[in-house]
Amino acid sequence: MEPEPLKAARRPLALTLGEPAGIGPDIAIKAWLRRNEAGVPAFYLLGDCAFVGERAKRLGLSITLAECDADSAVAAFASALPIVSAGHAATAEPGRPDASSAEAALSSIRKAVADVQAGRAGAVVTNPIAKSVLYNAGFRHPGHTEFLAELAAKNGRTPQPVMMLWSPKLAVVPVTIHLSLREAIEKLTVESIVSTARIAARAMTSRFGVARPRLVLSGLNPHAGEDGTLGIEDQTIVGPAVDKLRAEGLDVRGPLPADTMFHDAARKTYDCAICMYHDQALIPVKTLAFDDAVNVTLGLPFIRTSPDHGTAFDIAGSGRANPASLIAALRLAHRMASAPAPAV
Repeated sequence: MEPEPLKAARRPLALTLGEPAGIGPDIAIKAWLRRNEAGVPAFYLLGDCAFVGERAKRLGLSITLAECDADSAVAAFASALPIVSAGHAATAEPGRPDASSAEAALSSIRKAVADVQAGRAGAVVTNPIAKSVLYNAGFRHPGHTEFLAELAAKNGRTPQPVMMLWSPKLAVVPVTIHLSLREAIEKLTVESIVSTARIAARAMTSRFGVARPRLVLSGLNPHAGEDGTLGIEDQTIVGPAVDKLRAEGLDVRGPLPADTMFHDAARKTYDCAICMYHDQALIPVKTLAFDDAVNVTLGLPFIRTSPDHGTAFDIAGSGRANPASLIAALRLAHRMASAPAPAV
């Protein structure tokens, strides 16, 4: 029987359309055009040929499209951008979402997940969505991550999704994500830190090939609380989480002052940084690797990556969108789908 990583390596990646009025279609087209020079793995775009062809024409790019199903995408990829229908056509002009935008974006995500779950695709790669457009259409999730978790639910159990921002220079995981700073502090608990770190450690082994991942946990407060003089949370929440993780046999250090965790020498001492809130994690990785950072959702029963930027309505259709982060997301999804877990 063929090993699963070899089978996964031969499956195409399912790339969602994202917000049709954003730069998702632009960078998908550009990524395909760079398939040879950038070593882009085979993927198909979930959309419709008329819409993608019109966007390519607006961009002044010559491209061949192949309307097909997922099973035919790899064969088509060398000579044409494979387009797989998700059932809802988009009509939005660049920078101007319309009534078709929300369902075109959501049906693309649903179809991508269904294809991966059915074994037709090796991973889901998502183009950026516009949350305000989805909210206006009745979308009830904070974002992509929570929607994907619901689609992955099985037997009434929804997995805990964990957001990782990965780049060759730095991998970071925030424990709390899209919350105000006040809410993030209120919701931070020993168990939330422990469960997030466990998922990150498992993924570093199973998806990134690190047999014994080294994790560092940032302190919540300046100087990790300075022995309680700048806040007690690092003594009462973060520290006990570190102790619990170590007792489980994980290689964990912390809480460490966040302001000294991300310089060159410090980054060489760990594989992944677990941070307490959104900006504490995302500012360093976006500073160090803005163009090649990839958003990875851990904790799901399938692989999902995404470029680490938004819809960029202001440049959609102009030809100025940079496909580098999408190409990095495609490459990482292929690597994660193909690599076997090391012996431990």
